[in-house]
Amino acid sequence: MTPAQLSRTVLRTVRRAAGDGALGELPADALDTLGAPDGPAARITVGPPPHPGRGDYATNAALRLAAVTGRPAHRVAEVLRERLAREEGIAQVTVAGPGFLNITVADRARAALVAALAATDGDVPVAASTDPARDLRGWAAATGVRPPAEQREGNPLFLVQYAHARTRALLRNARDLGFGPEPGADGYAYDGPRERELLGLLAEYERIAATGPARLARHLTAVADAFLDVHGRVLPAGERKPGAAHRARLALAQAAGAVLAGGLSRLGVTAPAHL
Repeated sequence: MTPAQLSRTVLRTVRRAAGDGALGELPADALDTLGAPDGPAARITVGPPPHPGRGDYATNAALRLAAVTGRPAHRVAEVLRERLAREEGIAQVTVAGPGFLNITVADRARAALVAALAATDGDVPVAASTDPARDLRGWAAATGVRPPAEQREGNPLFLVQYAHARTRALLRNARDLGFGPEPGADGYAYDGPRERELLGLLAEYERIAATGPARLARHLTAVADAFLDVHGRVLPAGERKPGAAHRARLALAQAAGAVLAGGLSRLGVTAPAHL
């Protein structure tokens, strides 16, 4: 489930609650200020929660609705919490602070997101190696900052390309070990804090890519950092045989690679298979 999908779910929930009278009597134009149910959620936002570990997403829906209706935000939040918790793909909704809603998606929704992103692997051609001069120009044009030519820690271009190359290496190594990616294998939940952080960044990719190259470059750097925090657990250690968890984690690595390749391509930068 992506933020855009969840935004649409939240808006539908708001409109149904209003239509059922659960929010009391509303001004005639109250809902019009929140955006169309099938269009962009102009004033309702859905994004990472302010405090990590408290759900996958947070929304200001109750606060926005309280502002246009004059009803207490916590009362509106409780109405929306009960209804959102019954929606497909949502496991839990809690009220936080002045009326924010923290939303935890169901395990199957995380697996579905991994599957959708992993399915785009191959949409962007992967180069055997980098084209340093072209890549430096592309990154500099996107960010306004020319990265150092040296491939070293602290170079964001190198970090993103290195992370992409690691995703390709993991897929090759797994193939040599006789297994492949399987999103949500055997009910794998992707519920570790670092996996959830990476998934949140992957889910935001399309939205951020549309905002411009500089922000996309920063986002790819964050994706690369988050991926490198989890990539060490993808392959079985020592003589252990690969299991469902390894297949599921490999699918997450494949999804990260697809996002990194797509983002690098948009910036006019090589997505290398080796580095």
